[in-house]
Order: sequence, then C-alpha cells, then structure tokens
Amino acid sequence: MAAMIGLVPLIPLLSSIVLMLTYAVLPRLLIGVLGVGSVAAAAILTLLIGMDFLADPQPFQLVLWTWMQVGNFSPGISFYFDGLTLVMMSVITGVGFLIHLFSTEFMEQDASYARYFAYLNMFVAAMLILVMADNLLLLYLGWEGVGVCSYLLVGFWYQNSANGQAARKAFVVTRIGDTAMALGLFLLFTELGTLEIQPMLAMANQQWQLGDMLPLIACLLLLGGAVGKSAQLPLHTWLPDAMAGPTPVSALIHAATMVTAGVYLIARTHDLFLLAPTAMMVVAFIGLATSLMAAFTALMQSDIKRILAYSTISQIGYMFLALGVGAWTAGIFHLMTHAFFKALLFLGSGAIIHYLHHEHDIFKMGGLRKKMPITFWSFLIGSAALAALPMTSGFFSKDQILLQAYQLPQLGPWLWLGGLLGALLTAIYSFRLVFVVFFGQAKTEPSGDVGWRMGVPLILLCALAMLGGYFVIPVADVFPIASTDHPAHWVEYVSIATPVLGLLLAYLLFYSKQLNMDGLINSSVGQVLRGFWLSGWRIDWLYDLVFVKPYTMLSGLMKNEPVDGFYGLVIAINQTFNYWGMRSQTGRMRWYIGSMVFGLILLLTLALQIPAEAL
Repeated sequence: MAAMIGLVPLIPLLSSIVLMLTYAVLPRLLIGVLGVGSVAAAAILTLLIGMDFLADPQPFQLVLWTWMQVGNFSPGISFYFDGLTLVMMSVITGVGFLIHLFSTEFMEQDASYARYFAYLNMFVAAMLILVMADNLLLLYLGWEGVGVCSYLLVGFWYQNSANGQAARKAFVVTRIGDTAMALGLFLLFTELGTLEIQPMLAMANQQWQLGDMLPLIACLLLLGGAVGKSAQLPLHTWLPDAMAGPTPVSALIHAATMVTAGVYLIARTHDLFLLAPTAMMVVAFIGLATSLMAAFTALMQSDIKRILAYSTISQIGYMFLALGVGAWTAGIFHLMTHAFFKALLFLGSGAIIHYLHHEHDIFKMGGLRKKMPITFWSFLIGSAALAALPMTSGFFSKDQILLQAYQLPQLGPWLWLGGLLGALLTAIYSFRLVFVVFFGQAKTEPSGDVGWRMGVPLILLCALAMLGGYFVIPVADVFPIASTDHPAHWVEYVSIATPVLGLLLAYLLFYSKQLNMDGLINSSVGQVLRGFWLSGWRIDWLYDLVFVKPYTMLSGLMKNEPVDGFYGLVIAINQTFNYWGMRSQTGRMRWYIGSMVFGLILLLTLALQIPAEAL
C-alpha cells in the first residue's frame, strides 16, 4: 500500500483538471460524482495506507522522481509518511469528503457548479501535497497552492466586487507571511545545505546549540509564514473577510484544513524550534493573545459566519499556545477535534443561511429549534465541543493544552489563566449563538430543513464531535514524550468548571434574561469597549492608516510624475502617425496612383537639388 501513496493527491488533482477542461459539457450529476468521488477515493486510500502503517508503524519515504538538479541541490517529488502525516491526511480527506458531499446540495443551483468543484478538488490536492512533502520546497509548493485556491474560492462569486476585494486581501496578507517563510528556507539551505526535512533537522541538531541565534532567526521566519497562513496576530485580518466565499468553502479551507497549515509547519519542524526556546515562547504568547483577541471580538459579532471565523482564529491560537509550551501532541489533537466540530458548525450555519434566504444576521433568526431539528442538534453538539464541555471532543484536547501549559516553569500559571479566560469567553459566545438562533421568537421562516446530502455529513460530524476525543493519534514516535507529572487536582477541576460556567452565563444572559447587562453595555465605557471589540480591536483601521492610505497616496503622486509625460508624448506621436496612415488607406486606385506620382515628383525634385559633385 505504501507505493500507492502518490495516488492520494493525484486523484483529486486529475479530477480538478478534468472538470476545468470539460465543465461546459458535463451534466451536473457527473460533475458531482467526479468532485465528491475523487475525494472519497483519496479518503479510502488514506484509510488503507493508515491501516497498513498502524500494523507496523515505521515511517517511510516514497521518491517518485527528481524535481530539479542544480549543483548539489536536488529536491524531489517525494513524500514522507509517519503518524503526523496520517493524522493530517485523514482530516483533509475525511472531513473534505463530507464537505464535498454537503456541497452537492448547497451549490446545486449555482451556475458555476463545475468551477466550484474544480477549485475545491485542486485545494484538496494542494493541501495533501503540503502535508505529505518530505522536503520544504515541495511543502512550499503545496503551501502556495492552497493560497491560490483560497483566493479563487473566497472570490468565487466574483460578480460582487466586495468578494473580489476579500479574495485580494486574503492573498496579499498571506503573501507577507509567505515571504518571511521563503527567507527562512533560504537561510536553512544556506546554513544546513539541504531542505529535506528529516536530514535538515538532524543537521540542525549537529551544527547548532540550544539558544543559538541562527535557529532563532530561522524559527521566527518560519513562524512568520505560519502566522499568515493560520491567521494569527498580526496577520489574522484576512480570515473574517474570507467568509465572502460559499459556506462549505469556509468549512473546508478556513476551519478544517488550510488555517491549520501553520500549526502543521511548526509541528513538523519541532526539532528546530526546540533549539530556540525564545521562539517557542513567542509562539505561545502569539497564540494566547490571538485567542483572547478573537474571543472578545466573536462575542460582539452578529453575522453568524463572522462569529465562527473569529472562533476559528481563537482556536488556532490555542494550538499555537500548545506548540509554544511543548504540548505537541495536544496541539495536533486539538487540530483534529477542531476540524470535526468547526466543520460541523460551518456546515450547520450554511444550512441555516441556505434555508433562511441567505440571511446572516443572528438577530433576524430565532426559533429554529423545531423547524430545523437536524441543524439544531448539529449546532448544539458543535457548540458544546467548541466550548469544551465535559466528554465532548473539544474537552479532551483543550484540557490537555491547559494542563500542560500550567506545568511550564514560571510563566505556566499565567498562560493557564489566559487560556481559562479564553475558554470562558468561548463558552459564552458559542451558546449565545445557540440561544439567539434556535430559541425565542422566530423572525424569519425557513423554507425547509436539510436533505440527505446535507444531513448525512452533519450527522457523521456530530458523531465525530462527540467521540473524537476518545481517538488515540499515532504521534508518540514523532514528538518528544510529554511530562507524566500531573498538576494539583484543583487545577483540573477549575479547567473543567470554566466552560460550564460560561454556559451558565450564556443561559442567564441570552435565554432566561435573568442577568441584565444593559446598564453596563449602554454606559460610556461599555459603548467604547463594545465598538472596540466589534471592530476587531481596530486592527484593520490601524493597518489602513499606517500602510494602505500612505501607499495609495504615494501611488497617486507617482501616477503623474514628469517622466510619464515624455513617454506619453512618444505614444501620442505614434498614435498620430498611425491615425493618418490609417486614413490614407482608402481603397481607391486613383488616390494610390496620385500619391505614388506625387511622391515620385517630390523625390526627383530633391535629387535635382543635390550638386553633381556630391553624387
């Protein structure tokens, strides 16, 4: 089975190419079969390869061919398979298949049905290449591939200029991080002589010592790429606007896969980060700050997809916190469980939007509990897992992160307290969403509930969101063994009780109304804080002030610079001669003969004026 690993990304890629070339002639049924079937085939192959690997868990490498040969640099189209690769491939193909199936009903009436599945299949192929690559250059190819596909899918409904603007914003902001990552690759190759991941990590441990400057710089540059792709501070601003794309796109790219690429990059190169403790602390603090910032912002939003978008940013922050404190396994475990419950929530929101006539405002919904029962239970289970209520999948992964953060010397308790505050806010905004949308008085009547193509993915994701915490991911041989010490029992009790307290507060605030905060909210301080959090801490405003406006102003000044006048004159002269030359082409024989005679006379006159001795 190991020899078939190359087929996993190849099948979705071929499907994407076929859909692009034949979109005008294929019937919708065949488009759906190609789009969904290719990812289903990739998921089945991943399952078979995974079963074979688990029977004998030895990492292996498959070299297909040499990509290029430049001196001693010869990167290959080759894949590396271990427990981490298996987890990522399973999430991409498994959750990806369910999202593709959901899309066949969600996008059924869209005129660009084939184009949608072509882009979606291309994205799955690029993401698979990213996580399977055994060298950083091939990983970077997949990295840029998912960036291009994200641009295409966010701006899928390009007829609306706002969607195109959101796509460009996503592309430009992530390019900033990608540039830093490219510089990191140049540094690693210059200093270590290879970009093959496993030999590079071994070489780094041989040449560099703990705390050296070069591994710190390399890690910070790689972190720049991870921050951009995973939407962490300060490059997170593209993700909320990326909700302009179709909702299943949000489920696949901006919840379950693409935004986890940065987490995967740091986890895959963890040996390098272990040489730079300062870089790891930067990762932890970026994760915690992002988690809290996004949680406060989500609490103020009214657009159902933007709430989930900021929730994604916050949860990726938890994964960064885990990586920064050395809880590698817990971070990847949360990556997996987050894929389950966040895909469930995004698909649930897609069903609500689909059947509520494209309504996004949660305060224009209400009372959907009995009218959309499948969607209600999906949202309830997904929100419970997001809030990390006991016995849900999110509880098991988030609890591990918080407990291991607490055990970090000196700063551990502070990181734990910050994580607890994030968990409290998560529970509040998660169940605010549930109570406002599904309880109370109905303000918009749904046109129905989900069909089987939407219902089956929701039901399966419900099961994964509830039971995924009991899975054991096969990464014991990938990461260093975590400490077996356990903090005091009260620490765990507080970690468990915090989400329950958040649920209780949400119930009192948004369902029973027994806790009235209107006085605080309507106070001058409350209004300032509400506006500040609603705007995403005014970070977009700051970027607009510091970067966008000066750039557009400079562009306006350069637009009319004097040198342009010279080139404008050259263009005008050529256009004038072209105009008169065009006017001379009348098609009349008499005009052409007359012109030739006039030219001959003019030529003879000039020749006669030249002295004979000059000839």
